[in-house]
Amino acid sequence: MENEISTLEELQELINTKPAILAYFYNDNCAPCVSLRPKVIEMKESHFPLLDLYFINSKEPSIPANFAVYDYPSLLIFFDKKEYIRVSKYVSTVQLAEQIQRYYDMIFGE
Repeated sequence: MENEISTLEELQELINTKPAILAYFYNDNCAPCVSLRPKVIEMKESHFPLLDLYFINSKEPSIPANFAVYDYPSLLIFFDKKEYIRVSKYVSTVQLAEQIQRYYDMIFGE
């Protein structure tokens, strides 16, 4: 899968070097994870083109555990190396976009 993260070090490096990251934690056997993925991709592409989106599969448990992610799907949004938004389970992309917009505008000045 495109933008799939497979190691903790890789994710930490991205958080430390990119201005804005959306980390999408999922499980292969999670129906909401599968149905939410295209909606999140579409939201990111249409509203937040400078936000980098990465996917983390729970089959590598050390990565979610390091970020205290125990529910799927879980979306963590980082701006300037800090986690600002965390949503899990049943996610509204409309509400998520509203939350992201404020920080996105501050970072990218749009």
